[in-house]
Amino acid sequence: MSVLVWVALIIGVPVVLFVVGGSYLAGLLKWEDDQTVGLGYYGRPLAEREAFKRQLRRHAGRLAPMLWLNAKLAKLDFRKARIQYRGVSGPTGSCSAETFAKAAEYQPRAGDVFVATQMKCGTTWMQHVVYEVLNRGNGNLVATGTALYAVAPWIEGRKSVPIEQAPTVGTERPSRIIKTHLPATLCPSGADARFIYVARHPVSCFASCIDFVVTNVGAMAPGIAAFEEWFCSPDLMWWGTWTDHVKGWWDRSRRDGNVLFVYFEDMKKDLPGVARRVAEFLGVKPLNPTELAHVVEKCGFRYMQEHQTSFEMHPPHILQTNAELFVAGTADRHKDVPDEVRQRILQWCARELADSDFPLSTVYPDVAAARP
Repeated sequence: MSVLVWVALIIGVPVVLFVVGGSYLAGLLKWEDDQTVGLGYYGRPLAEREAFKRQLRRHAGRLAPMLWLNAKLAKLDFRKARIQYRGVSGPTGSCSAETFAKAAEYQPRAGDVFVATQMKCGTTWMQHVVYEVLNRGNGNLVATGTALYAVAPWIEGRKSVPIEQAPTVGTERPSRIIKTHLPATLCPSGADARFIYVARHPVSCFASCIDFVVTNVGAMAPGIAAFEEWFCSPDLMWWGTWTDHVKGWWDRSRRDGNVLFVYFEDMKKDLPGVARRVAEFLGVKPLNPTELAHVVEKCGFRYMQEHQTSFEMHPPHILQTNAELFVAGTADRHKDVPDEVRQRILQWCARELADSDFPLSTVYPDVAAARP
């Protein structure tokens, strides 16, 4: 062969492989998205969901070189990985401007129970607490292989049971359990519905947000500086900043009697007490000792971690096909953040909450102490 032929082969073959691999990856991303909208994934029986994951793993194996190269060439850009609705950002793919608008315009029903949080603050955990309280400890998600998202709609999300198809849970107070991360300014209100808000230490929330993003984009995750900018930016942070989220829902809880404000850390310290509060707030009769024990067992970290298939927070995709969805679940996750980053976030939170009557010094004294 001539030198020109060898040069053409050396240059041309990688280019062809790159183009073919890119087309394969693009088609796969479109296919997996189509397969997981609405009940496309969560509505399947457990065996079919597991088969779908295995199928994705096979594709991931074939695309390993392309995924490696993609991770080297591109990092997640939070400015591009978002949709926006009325000034509030959300993650591309999981949500859309249309789903945000539909959620904001929804008219709550009397039996609706909204579980609201900023992301990574105990949403799935509280949803399951509500589910088990309404079922008086006799919920059967795990026994039947049912996914929580097949029962509880994520109102502004694209990938759960649609709210109009959501079943009611419990017999004493038949309720639809609705997940949302919407700030108080966007979340619909209704006097006869119930809203449970869960707040978590801001730096623990930050650390868990990093875990979640890394779990979903792998080596494409940016450095910690990009995460810090995202977390503290009203324009970039999905569903708004932690401070705006907490202030808005705290004010709403003080104004409206149908909002229960709960802390993630209290759920860690006294889950039985929180379960009793939830039961009282929802107006069901008190749980007897046996019922309460069942609720606490099924809503414990170990039980939910052992049965993750019922509590997946996101459908599997090509970058995340075998993720640990409950990474740590600790109340002091903030201690794992580098001290200089931790201190900047604490000081920022203290400044942002300076004009709020949120009980910062009581609940998160290290944040209050960071005030200049």
